[in-house]
Amino acid sequence: MKKLLLIALVVAGCGAGAHDNTQPQAVESVTETKAAPVEYVDFSDVAASTIDAVVHIRTEMTKVTPLYQTFFGMIIDRGVQRQKYEAYGSGVIVSADGYIVTNNHVVQDAERITVNLNNKRVVEARLVGTDPATDLAVIKIEEKNLTYIPYGNSDLARIGEPVLAIGNPFNLTSTVTAGIISAKARNMNIIANPGGQESPIESFIQTDAAVNPGNSGGALVNASGQLIGIVTAIASGDGYYTGYSFAIPSNLVQKVAKDLMEYGYVQRAYLGVNVVEVTNEVARQTGVNELKGLYVANVIPGCAAANAGIKPGDVIRTIKGVEVNTFAEMTEELGRCAPGDKVEIDFTREDRSLKTTATLLNSQGTTAIIKKRK
Repeated sequence: MKKLLLIALVVAGCGAGAHDNTQPQAVESVTETKAAPVEYVDFSDVAASTIDAVVHIRTEMTKVTPLYQTFFGMIIDRGVQRQKYEAYGSGVIVSADGYIVTNNHVVQDAERITVNLNNKRVVEARLVGTDPATDLAVIKIEEKNLTYIPYGNSDLARIGEPVLAIGNPFNLTSTVTAGIISAKARNMNIIANPGGQESPIESFIQTDAAVNPGNSGGALVNASGQLIGIVTAIASGDGYYTGYSFAIPSNLVQKVAKDLMEYGYVQRAYLGVNVVEVTNEVARQTGVNELKGLYVANVIPGCAAANAGIKPGDVIRTIKGVEVNTFAEMTEELGRCAPGDKVEIDFTREDRSLKTTATLLNSQGTTAIIKKRK
């Protein structure tokens, strides 16, 4: 059975058309046709323009282990053992002045962070902020005029589209692999416990571009050389690539990174509903006619949804004009919003199509900026 692993390391069918049989049919010669040749995508220019923007990240941490001794049935506290260890992964430079996006699990609990640039220079980095709910983090190096990868629009990424995965897992130079986008809005349940009151936000881009241990925090790049995702995990039974890898979509990355850079904390917006995906069983139990949308099981009083008139039993069909048929699709759309944003929601109630506008709120029920928790 394949397991999902966060990958930072620790040291056509066809048919005949109908025709009118009353008319004489001309006999035509059959000409053999050939399939159009598959267009070759040359990624060499894209690789050349982006490879220097992917870095190797090394972190130093201390693991504290309690020590106990049993003496005549009594447990005696012998203090703690402190053990230094290292972890490493990749990161993507997203600005010329040294801001780098990576995974939270690459730098979590780090006491020291160093960055190896693709030209083999080693520089110290400071932690700007982390967001366990999306497994994203931002670090900063004091450098100028760096090569960086511009953000692309992950909403425009299409299944079947060719992509590059770029990482720097071995502290040599960045490595490049190619593949296609296999799926979007995948919820893989790999962010098990983000901590605090936050719920995990998972809506991954799935790709078959080969990635391996140490690629966490690397770049998923489209044919235009734009960043459309941050690589975060592989599906594997042994920790090595077996055909599936997952990336956080760039539109979510950009919002989280901007908040971390500006506030040190993600300004997360909430709708205030509990929803379930409309399956055959849910439709049978609730009387919903179409297997589309998200069934509202509960609305939290005083939250955005309640204020906008949404009620239990409604089926949310779109948010900001985007269809939401899975929990992952909804959390991604909301994850890109900020408290105070007004979002248009299309929903159905007893087979009637309705529309409303909700003003999203923060975890405290307001639209104010929340400062980083100490």
